[in-house]
Amino acid sequence: MADPFEDEAEQTVSIHEYLKDVEEQELEADLVLGGDEGKKCTYDEGYMKRQAVFSCLTCTPDGNAGVCTACSLSCHDGHEIVELWTKRNFRCDCGNSKFGQFFCKLIPNKDTENVENSYNHNFKGSYCTCGRPYPDPDVEDQVEMMQCLVCEDWFHEEHLGLDSADEIPRDEDGEPLYEDFICQSCSVICNFLANYPKTIYASSACGPSGNIENNNGIYNSPKEDNALTDTTPDTMSLVGAVCLLLGKESEQNTVVNPPELDRNKPKPMFLAKNWRDSLCTCEKCVNLFIQKGIRYLLDKEDSIVEYEKMAKQKREEKLQQQEGVECNFLNNLGHVQKIEILNGIADMKNEIHSFLESFDSSKPITSDDVHQVFENLAKKRKRV
Repeated sequence: MADPFEDEAEQTVSIHEYLKDVEEQELEADLVLGGDEGKKCTYDEGYMKRQAVFSCLTCTPDGNAGVCTACSLSCHDGHEIVELWTKRNFRCDCGNSKFGQFFCKLIPNKDTENVENSYNHNFKGSYCTCGRPYPDPDVEDQVEMMQCLVCEDWFHEEHLGLDSADEIPRDEDGEPLYEDFICQSCSVICNFLANYPKTIYASSACGPSGNIENNNGIYNSPKEDNALTDTTPDTMSLVGAVCLLLGKESEQNTVVNPPELDRNKPKPMFLAKNWRDSLCTCEKCVNLFIQKGIRYLLDKEDSIVEYEKMAKQKREEKLQQQEGVECNFLNNLGHVQKIEILNGIADMKNEIHSFLESFDSSKPITSDDVHQVFENLAKKRKRV
């Protein structure tokens, strides 16, 4: 009788491929967690500019609370946890009044409520206008979702309000050409961004005339004499009371908004890389951002790009620190101890090499094989 497993392809992976995969997973985790190792509750740091946040549906099934990385690991281990990626201006809720008799193990004494925290249906495990979970148990092939810069909800491509997914700015390899995305609903709040030049938008979102399109035609691109064609952050800091959007001081105290967009069918916005550099920071414009509750758009450190840059920097520092600890360990050893360690490494290398040379490559390596390698090593050390 034929072996039922004979025709199944053996799934193999090289050590190099395995280590590379582990490294990529560690980097991805560091980017999401912002380099947070999850050892300390972030509550004492107040409302953090941006941090990884989790929702515990076991403790707060209404989805009205969020906890930091450390609390998700220490206080809610084994609970039903929803990973929310990152949220801005958030303070850890773990153990406050929303958790009833449950207290935080890391910082037991906390305010009863964090009044500045914002919550949406993501905290219940629902996303997009369709309200589906992620990953979706009813979908075989999970698709990536896009996070709105303003409301921080996540959206499926087919629910962005576009006529075609081809309207999403991507390069030939399908990689995004935009840095930030603003959903349909939030684009109404941010409609004044249409006063800026087309350069703040990802290129393939522009129409033939260079104006940013909406369902009614265009987002009313600024007049040529008011356009910010070559403005840098250094230039902006010197402008003072002159509004870059108006090109001169206005007799009014507020920035003139563009004509209202069609609120029934607004379009999402795809913003180009470094688009925040073009934002006007005069007093009138800053007040406008504050009035609309989006002052954070003027802060470059608010962006995911800066968050991930910080995470990479922390990762590099951690790796360098680990290397330093290893070097210090060896440097503090005596000459004989150093020789012993180096000999041990050489013996292990030789034993593994001998095992691989004599092993039948058509067979999988089992745990018994690995144990045998270390037993052989132990026997050799005893003979020495």
